Amino acid sequence: MTYDAAKGTIRWNKLSAEGQADLLRRPLYSVHANTRREAANIVAQVRDRGDSALRELTLELDGVALGRLQVTDEEYEAAAATLSSSALAAIDTAISNVRRFHEKQIPAAIDIETMPGIRCQRVAHPIDAVGLYVPAGSAPLPSAAIMLSVPARIAACPQIVLCTPPRADGGADPAVLTAARRCGVHSIYKVGGAQAIAAMAYGTESIPQVAKIFGPGNAWVTAAKALVTAETGGPAIDMPAGPSEVLVIADASADAAFVASDLLAQAEHGPDSQVILLTNCDSLATEVKSQIEKQLGQLSRADVARRALQHSRIVLVENLATAIDISNRYAPEHLILQVAEARRWLASVRNAGSVFLGRWSPESVGDYCSGTNHVLPTYGAARSYSGLGVDQFMRQMTVQELSEDGLRSIAPAVRELAGLEGLDAHAAAVSIRIDGTARSDS
Repeated sequence: MTYDAAKGTIRWNKLSAEGQADLLRRPLYSVHANTRREAANIVAQVRDRGDSALRELTLELDGVALGRLQVTDEEYEAAAATLSSSALAAIDTAISNVRRFHEKQIPAAIDIETMPGIRCQRVAHPIDAVGLYVPAGSAPLPSAAIMLSVPARIAACPQIVLCTPPRADGGADPAVLTAARRCGVHSIYKVGGAQAIAAMAYGTESIPQVAKIFGPGNAWVTAAKALVTAETGGPAIDMPAGPSEVLVIADASADAAFVASDLLAQAEHGPDSQVILLTNCDSLATEVKSQIEKQLGQLSRADVARRALQHSRIVLVENLATAIDISNRYAPEHLILQVAEARRWLASVRNAGSVFLGRWSPESVGDYCSGTNHVLPTYGAARSYSGLGVDQFMRQMTVQELSEDGLRSIAPAVRELAGLEGLDAHAAAVSIRIDGTARSDS
């Protein structure tokens, strides 16, 4: 059932239940046992030997001999000087929009009386120390620096640490440095891979230990995040990570060239990315295939996109309601609704990381600078996880305060419930205050 421009579309209603489930199955993505072992070895080295292990691993794995791990003020200034005015303006636009959207996400305090004399509160505090990982891979990702740094700064985390791999010349990517610095992040280290995750998890002579780690990465980074968070007292992590994906729902009103461009924009991320088109229009499906072939020839990463398309799908459905149901089953990272009156379908969408409504809303604007965050749940995790937001950089704490009258009014319920659970000391903690005795009346 792979994509092939020479083949017809897959008809959803012709598939068995097993066939439908198979169609929605993601390409196999798992951290190979060898990768886990290698990541565990890297993590152990950094935990045991700190900075010296970081330098050795960076030389071995990245081919770079590092002196000072932390980026200096001079490096920041030199980085910004290499960028064009248009690049700086684009970075500033992205930061401004992302900040504007995320500032509205600060959790509101709750302060109520549940009964007379019983005051309950919920207050939010920033996580004391957070670690941000910005990968370099086949391309630098200044957008990731923005998406991670802006909410961390809005949450007012006291300590923000960012790690990113060094380039061959020993410096970090100028766009990543500039984006992070303009977001207000200053503790940036030229360390990548599993060793960076370990450094932030345990702390080294140069890199502070953090309480939670955010950011995407390759299989070694993913394995390292899983390893450190599983340890007793280890840091929390943001969300499960997997290959990027998009699902497009399009009807006869859609522009085939637009749809094809959205599919290709996701396919070029990597060979394990998945793209799916659901449509109730045969002719659109045919035209989209033609447009994909036409546009592929213009892409610098055409080979990568072609490999991703081999496990992608073009599916014909009877109606848009069926398409929405399929999407909710699949729970895509990105969902594009290129249909007439797209907004009226939004209420039916339950499981998606981020939704793009209408023909003028390409997924790439969300990747960069519309204002929403592009760190999103993948591989079906959108059924239970949200995309990155300010709240994930904060922790919620509840408070209760009772007056004497308040305690007297609720005491019978507490003692009764304590009796049901056989927890005498719970009841006694109330009784000793109410009547001066430590016995339970239950």
